[in-house]
Amino acid sequence: MNEIIQTIAVYALPVLFAITLHEAAHAYAAKYFGDLTAYSQGRMSLNPTKHIDLFGTILIPVMLALVGSPFLFGYAKPVPIDFSQLRHPKKDMAWVALAGPMANFVMGLMWMALFFVLDVADIDEAYFYEVARAGVKINLILFAFNLFPLPPLDGGRILTSVLPNRYAFRFARIEPYGFFIMIGLMMLNLLNYWMVPVITGANTLLNILISPLKFLLT
Repeated sequence: MNEIIQTIAVYALPVLFAITLHEAAHAYAAKYFGDLTAYSQGRMSLNPTKHIDLFGTILIPVMLALVGSPFLFGYAKPVPIDFSQLRHPKKDMAWVALAGPMANFVMGLMWMALFFVLDVADIDEAYFYEVARAGVKINLILFAFNLFPLPPLDGGRILTSVLPNRYAFRFARIEPYGFFIMIGLMMLNLLNYWMVPVITGANTLLNILISPLKFLLT
């Protein structure tokens, strides 16, 4: 139990930032491209309470952790988007969908920068380092997971946007079953064939982007 409490203490802040900025990024992008739905409902916000889903964000991950599940799964309250209100619905859908994962990528970069700043400042407090590591880890996981090309995930929206219309329509019809497909892939460990290379590639890119800062600090 102590180990679970310590894990929650380390991951709570990074997870809150990750889901909040992910959903807010969708809302900001939707407003930029012409859809004011999320904005009018007060969802274009950096307030975590606007995006936390009691069941999906808190109860499911905690229950999975308590039973020792080999994988953790959870979700935030989706930002309402009316794609028909976008100026160029099919094309702009991709940019709105991409905004969430890119917010996680940028946050991963910021957490990585914090880790190196702590190191150079010689901060002797293990908790801060663990939180920074958790921030990088959780954002890379969310980045890779949400880019998986299956609706209703962001990757599925992006793929729907770039497919020719007749194929896009057929592909979008998978959406009602997407949640169950993802659960099945996770239980069979098949999702790792996507997650591992995407996370590895994104982490490599983060290290390349952070290298000028590391050079200046060292």
